[in-house]
Amino acid sequence: MTTTKTTPDRGIDDLTHETAMVNGVTLHSVTAGPEDGDLALLLHGFPEFWYSWQYQIPALVEAGYRVVAPDMRGYNRSEKPTGVSAYDIEELIADVAGLIDHHGREQAHVVGHDWGGLVAWWVGIERPDVVDRLAVLNAPHPARYEEHLWSSPSQLRKSWYVLYFQLPKLPEVGFRWNDYAVVESLFREQATDGAFTDEDLQRYKSALAEPGALTAALNYYRAMFRRTSKTTLLGGGPDDHTVDAPTLLVWGEQDHALDVELTESLGRWVPDRRVERIPDAGHWVQFDARERVSEALVDFLD
Repeated sequence: MTTTKTTPDRGIDDLTHETAMVNGVTLHSVTAGPEDGDLALLLHGFPEFWYSWQYQIPALVEAGYRVVAPDMRGYNRSEKPTGVSAYDIEELIADVAGLIDHHGREQAHVVGHDWGGLVAWWVGIERPDVVDRLAVLNAPHPARYEEHLWSSPSQLRKSWYVLYFQLPKLPEVGFRWNDYAVVESLFREQATDGAFTDEDLQRYKSALAEPGALTAALNYYRAMFRRTSKTTLLGGGPDDHTVDAPTLLVWGEQDHALDVELTESLGRWVPDRRVERIPDAGHWVQFDARERVSEALVDFLD
């Protein structure tokens, strides 16, 4: 593994950008905080990049953590391998484990939002040995989601976009239309007023416009859909998806894509859990309720 350090980011003080060869791909990350602090690994969602943690990084650094926020494979400055199979959940789990090892640790506090939250859940399920504590923001436990999806007309309606993303090329065309207008809509219309600045939106658009990034981001959905379809056809039960690590689930209740019921009935999979629901926040909870989320993370990880 190799690391290349560059200058601190101009947007947030005391950040260092670095790249590392992990699990066969080059991943870009920002790092901050004392090198001997407990490692907190922050995983972003769709269609984001490391910048989605801009308000939580300073709070965790002040609390003494060594923070690593990667651009997940396919996003922004990280390598973008071709093909749907490159984004299988097994590869994403291996990326996380590899980053933890790269930073000289056996375990880390793993924090994730949206797709990063789903990856965090799977790391907790498949690689409990590398997880100290787990914190997930507006991402459902995979077994709870599957169980709820087939019994909830509301969640089925909200999940229509997953099927749309399976189409070849058309979703890419839709996202690029009118200077990525759909990206601005996703962030502006599904967040509280003022949660995102014009600069924020431009940075997200620019990251998604990196060559290969949009298709890579959509391939997360395509790979998971193929995996889930195969599991359904071959049979398999959700009871195998236990998370042993102490877990915090933070949930903005105004989420347009996910029912709040997904925070309930988790006991058989996540016995050691804390659920914090925020009524006036939506899917972009770390922006809508930035201080509350930061405080919840620091309190839980301490």
